[in-house]
Amino acid sequence: MLRSLFSRKKQQQEITFLAPLTGSVVPLSEVPDPVFAGKVVGDGAAILPAEGVLYAPVDAKVTHLFPTHHAIGLSTDSGVELLMHIGIDTVKLQGKGFTPFVSVGDKVKAGDKLIQFDIAVLQEAGCPIVTPIVITNGDVVAEKNVVAQGNVAAGQEPLMTVVLK
Repeated sequence: MLRSLFSRKKQQQEITFLAPLTGSVVPLSEVPDPVFAGKVVGDGAAILPAEGVLYAPVDAKVTHLFPTHHAIGLSTDSGVELLMHIGIDTVKLQGKGFTPFVSVGDKVKAGDKLIQFDIAVLQEAGCPIVTPIVITNGDVVAEKNVVAQGNVAAGQEPLMTVVLK
């Protein structure tokens, strides 16, 4: 049997990222930090947390955990890299108020607890608590859609979907 010489359209893979926090979805452009708002680090969304627990939004591997535990990087098996940065200017807290539950190299499932943080400690230090969730290697993404609006429940509702190139 002869195979068709016509090229078939490659099946595009779509990945759904669940909300990693319970809270209100905020457009990235409204994050009070020009690096995130200007999408210098990557594109995505942000959440104003109502609770101080960050969960894995997707099955992935922990690739970065900042020594101050205020930010974490994940990589999916399909190669999408995600950065979640709890609050703005929170590196200055030097880990105060943050408790990690994972280490670099750990494999996590969507919904696994990653980092617990004390919202009051962040606010007392004058740090905005809005948390950017960005794809840092947008070159692998053909399309990104923030599907959540308003309030979201961590691990239960989609935050955004991406279609890979």
